[in-house]
Amino acid sequence: RCDGHPATPGTLLVANHASWLDIPVLTAATGCALVSKAELAGHPLMRWFADQNDTLYVDRADRRSIHAQAAALIEALRGDKPIALFPEGTVGDGVRLLPFKPSLLSAVAPPPEGTVIRPAAIDYGHFARKIGWGTGEAGVANFLRVMGRKGRIAVTVHLLPALPPSPDRKELARSAHDAIAAALAPSGVAPARV
Repeated sequence: RCDGHPATPGTLLVANHASWLDIPVLTAATGCALVSKAELAGHPLMRWFADQNDTLYVDRADRRSIHAQAAALIEALRGDKPIALFPEGTVGDGVRLLPFKPSLLSAVAPPPEGTVIRPAAIDYGHFARKIGWGTGEAGVANFLRVMGRKGRIAVTVHLLPALPPSPDRKELARSAHDAIAAALAPSGVAPARV
């Protein structure tokens, strides 16, 4: 289920990240392309799937290409679909919202003209603990565990109101984190401090 106004081209969706399942859920709910870590590009099958949806790869460790990567994100925001990123930078356990990395919002602080930044809370409700991909669990094991569950998994994507434009990436990260934490609070997801 998806609530909130639909995301439009020129929108950067900033979403929480509890599971690999967030990717198909968010793309199905919004039609967005994703920003992904560059390591994914090294897995031929995963890259093929990601490329089908115009995934933008960023290498956070390559400080020399940070300007080129920011320019690529801005160019993608001028495209025909919303763009989404997960500023936690990794998946969580499903019951705790991790801190957001402000550096991932550098390209949109301040947002380029015509760009809107919207938090998106992916809410698995009471399934969150079962969906989360905590530390120490291998990817294949998590995939098999999640896909091996019987029954349906209810999920709601809350498309929240746009954030006020800001030249401060830390302020953007904090505002997005607070909005997502508030949307997930009824499901028992505890926010981390930003």
